[in-house]
Amino acid sequence: MDKNLTFPRKPYRTHGGVHVPHLKNTAHIESVEMPAPKTVTITMSQHIGAPCKPTVKVGDTVYVGQVIGDSDAYVSAPIHSSVSGTVKKIEKVAVADGSKVDAITIESDGEMTLFDGIKPPVINNISDLLKAIRASGLVGLGGAGFPAHVKLNIPADKDVDTLIINVAECEPYITADHREVLENSWAIMSGVYALKDILGLKRVIIGVENNKPDAIKVLKDIADNDIDKYDEVRVLPLKASYPFGAEKVLIKACTNRVVPMGKLPSDAGCIVMNVASVAFLAEYMRTGIPLTKKRLTIDGDAIKEPKNVIVPIGVSVKEVIEFAGGYKREPKKLIMGGPMMGAAISDDNIFVAKQNNAILAFTEKKAKLMESTACIRCGKCVDACPMSLLPVSICKAVDSKDVSAMMSTNILNCMECGCCSYACPANRHLVNTIKLGKQIINNEKKRQMPLKEGK
Repeated sequence: MDKNLTFPRKPYRTHGGVHVPHLKNTAHIESVEMPAPKTVTITMSQHIGAPCKPTVKVGDTVYVGQVIGDSDAYVSAPIHSSVSGTVKKIEKVAVADGSKVDAITIESDGEMTLFDGIKPPVINNISDLLKAIRASGLVGLGGAGFPAHVKLNIPADKDVDTLIINVAECEPYITADHREVLENSWAIMSGVYALKDILGLKRVIIGVENNKPDAIKVLKDIADNDIDKYDEVRVLPLKASYPFGAEKVLIKACTNRVVPMGKLPSDAGCIVMNVASVAFLAEYMRTGIPLTKKRLTIDGDAIKEPKNVIVPIGVSVKEVIEFAGGYKREPKKLIMGGPMMGAAISDDNIFVAKQNNAILAFTEKKAKLMESTACIRCGKCVDACPMSLLPVSICKAVDSKDVSAMMSTNILNCMECGCCSYACPANRHLVNTIKLGKQIINNEKKRQMPLKEGK
């Protein structure tokens, strides 16, 4: 290993964060695979960037792994059929954020027949790797949904030496990545070493919270493999604190490097990959089967049988919950994702996308919101913010709709993790106010109003 690179014995200190309840109810329950549903509805916007356009039409017969949506845009990723069957309709449907996007509904024949011609990609260099990753449809599986071929296309002027594997999974309830480690360790090992070798990286740090001792043991076995003859892959147990899974926080904890405001991890010499993304990449390199299914955690006090399930992309939330035994109590709130950063959905007629990692259902008792009171200027939101922002000042600027003041507070650097709201003793909905402020700024940008951030 490069003598200038070292491995930390313990995580470097990071700012802020909160301690959330350790509600990992499904961590020790083996994942189960859902059979082919009668229909899937696959949306054409499942990633950050340009949405795809349908490449099939009503009446077409499609197969598992066949491209059904694509785009010429660079920041985009093709979308594949998750079942074999017949295209029944193409129309706009609602997604988790409330907007409507184009979607393709496929009636399954129950056979799950693979598309003819699927075969493992031939990868000899970085260019081959990036082409293969784009063809696979891989996006960030930890929740962000950023196209992986864009993330791994390291600019020539960036000196990237470190790959960080994100196994933090710090939100309550979600255990999909935990189960990925325990059930698919061979793929993780293969993916880690493939990326390290092809990209020419000199250091791989696998960051995992210390409340997952069984996962740490499996990961250390991977890191100590004979393939790693120069000892360039190691596991770093992290303290159990939210939001260690956030890229910028994880980079600081693992390397003591800081990603400059408005910049990317590559500007700090790092690439961060979710552990499920790395495992999928290894599977794709072995089989050539693109991204058509996803592991999800199904939990919450309204769920009869909490579990981790592997489901076809495009299946409805309703069907997934029915597969988990249905509701044992009437749900008051449904969330796609975790309770800290997930999106509340109005009903269960929403469809699973690539970047989803959990479906949570809560009764009225768990979903009840505490009444907000006036800010007492205690500063706990400031202490909790991992980005060292001043949430109370940001919200004051948003309340007054002062765009210049919002920009001066660096509002756009907020990752919307929710630590400020969680820490607030007055139960103020700070992160929601900040999201509103960002919407106001985006509206101003559409009017081509020049805006400057604070220093």
